[in-house]
This record gives sequence, structure tokens and C-alpha cells, in this order.
Amino acid sequence: MAFQKLPGTQDMLPSSIDSWQFVEQKAREICRRFNFREIRTPIFEATELFQRGVGETTDVVEKEMYTFTDRGNRSVTLRPEGTAGVVRAFVENKLYGEPDLTKLYYIGPMFRYERQQAGRYRQFHQFGVEAMGSVNPALDAEVIALGYTFYTEVGLKGVRVEINSVGTPEVRLAFRERLLAFLEPKRELLCKDCQSRMDRNPLRVLDCKVDQKHFEGAPSILDSLDEECTTHFEKVKAYLTAMNIPFEVNSKLVRGLDYYTHTAFEYKAEGIGAIDTIGGGGRYNGLVAEIGGPDQPGVGLGLGLERTILLLEHQKTEGIKEASQVDVYVISLGGAAEREATKIVHELRAAGLRADRDYTDRKMKAQMKSADRFKARFTAILGDDELERGEIALKNMENGEQRTVAISELAAAIQA
Repeated sequence: MAFQKLPGTQDMLPSSIDSWQFVEQKAREICRRFNFREIRTPIFEATELFQRGVGETTDVVEKEMYTFTDRGNRSVTLRPEGTAGVVRAFVENKLYGEPDLTKLYYIGPMFRYERQQAGRYRQFHQFGVEAMGSVNPALDAEVIALGYTFYTEVGLKGVRVEINSVGTPEVRLAFRERLLAFLEPKRELLCKDCQSRMDRNPLRVLDCKVDQKHFEGAPSILDSLDEECTTHFEKVKAYLTAMNIPFEVNSKLVRGLDYYTHTAFEYKAEGIGAIDTIGGGGRYNGLVAEIGGPDQPGVGLGLGLERTILLLEHQKTEGIKEASQVDVYVISLGGAAEREATKIVHELRAAGLRADRDYTDRKMKAQMKSADRFKARFTAILGDDELERGEIALKNMENGEQRTVAISELAAAIQA
């Protein structure tokens, strides 16, 4: 029986890799401009890290984690999201001891056993940032702006920013009673997930994608904010306005993870099915202490790269262009020329050029077809006669112009 990839996974073939390299390069470039530095954490961590960091009543922890016992009898989980691991590294390596704000970014695979949908996989990839060490609402706005800048500069159209304040644990406790009073008469009308969430984490009910019709007239957490939370949220909105970042306030936005405080936000775009959220994040002022570090505030985001690429393809974005694979494809005709081609290709590569050649002894027409498939910018054609004269024919594949150059000057001719 032939092996096949597991459900919820994908092979990223060379034909699609240009899109991945494009969005990853853009993410790194934007992080450089925003002064975020890269961090790479393990793909698996102790299960308790996610139970404590993400929240035991979240769908991620209850239903979606890939958890197993390793040979050392430890409970281990493939990371379902990026923040908990980054915060663990921040604490373990005492990055909080640095005098400046800690601003980090990551790009890599995450794992959740979810129902498959458009752009949603069980092994998926996120670009995320985390900024720790400041309660300043300007930092919330900067992180939101970074994500919006990423979507704008990769070329996505119609991206919306929705923001909310989920307050502090004390604010949420008071709001919980108001919300339960509204929801209890509707309990039997709600889906099983919502009924379960009512008993354990009522705020998550508002995040349900099935029962929104029953939430008309629900109390708003914004009406329960204390003065500190209100001031923080108003400043975030003012900073976003100052940066010309368009946003909408959505009082039902709570996000699916328990660690958020104050600001929560999502990026939304249409074109990939019923689920329109393509990224999001928020502030997490208690998470560092929960994981065992000092009481350091933080704010971050996570953006799904599969959904970004799917939208780019749906919108036929101009930003992703199929690049040439090689600068020059060397075509050899004759035994002596074939032997010399190996040396020429090696020297071209040493000069910094992307170079390749035929290894299957095909005729010139077939070799030219290979050059076309590789989208070569130039072909360099060498026969035994040209080799005796120390010359090679150089053809510009874009305009068809061909000239003869000395073999020793081939790399310089292409670079020029």
C-alpha cells in the first residue's frame, strides 16, 4: 500500500514554495523595521505549560492538543500556539533582566486536532510577535499596526481590524454574573459547546460561531470596565487613529485563549469560507507570572500563514510572482564540452549566480526546454568547437538576443 500524508497535513511542493518564501520574507522584513528579534523555541513542550498558559477550559487544551507520554514518562504536547513557549523561554533564560523592552518574533509550525476547513490544517504555520515589559497602550497599538502592515504589504485587500477590551480578571468576574443572567434563560436554545462553556467560562460563549443570533441584546463587557481599563482602551484607539490604522470595536470579541487582559483584537478578511478570522492577538499581563516568572506585562499576535497565502491566491495578488529558478542554464554539446560544463557551472555558482546544467545527455532542443521550465534568465551554449576557441554563446531568454563571450568572462557578462 502506498503511504499518504495524514489528514490535516500538506506537502509544500516546489511549485508553491514561492508564496511561502514571499510571506515569510515580508514578515522578517517588517519585524526588522519594528525592531523585533527572532526567537526559535521547541516544537514540543511540557503539557502543563499549555494547560496553565493557554487555559484548561479552552477548546485548544480540552479538545485540540496533540499530547503523548514520552519514553521518560513525561507528558509532552506539540505546541498548539506560539505565545506560551516564547514566554517560557523569556522566563527560563531570564530575558526580563535586559534593560530594554523584549520584542520577539517567530515563524513556524503549530499543531491542533481541528476539523479541517479552508486554510485550516492540523499542522499549520504562524507568524507571531511578543513584546514584554511594558503596560503602555502604545505598545498594544504598535503590535496591531505591525500585523496590519504585514497584511497590507503582502498585498491583501479588504483586511479589517476588530478590537475589544476584555478587562482584567476582576472586571471579567463582575461581567460574568451579568452575562450569565442574560444567558441562563436561553440555555436550552444554545449549542452543546455553549452550554458547557456557560458553566466553566461564560465569556467564551460570545465567541461561538453558531449561536450569534441568540446574543442580540447581550450585555457588553465595555459597560463593565473600570476606570483603568477604560483609559487603557481609549488610548489604544487614539494611537491607532494617529497611525491611520482603520479599526472597528467589537464588544463580543473575546478570543479563544484565557490569558488575554485589556486589549484583544482580530484581523478579518472574506474569501476563504465561513470562518473569516485570519489572525489575532492581545495583551496578557498575567501570563509571565503564571508560567513562573516575574510579574511582567506582555502583548502579542499570531497570524495564520496558510490563510494568508490562500487569500493571496484567491485575490490573485500581484505581490507573488513566479521567480526564475536559475540565472543561467549551461547547455553542452559534445564530449569535451560536457566535461567542461561541470567546471563552468561550479565557477558560476562560486561567483554568486544560480546555475544548473543537464545531466541526462539530452539533445540541445530538450536542454533548451529544461532552461524554459527553470525560467532561466540566460542560457550558455557550449560546443566542442567553441571550447577550442575558449568561447561560449550567451543567450538572453527574455529578448532572444545572443552573443559570444570568452568563457573566462561568462560570470561577469551575466552579472552585467
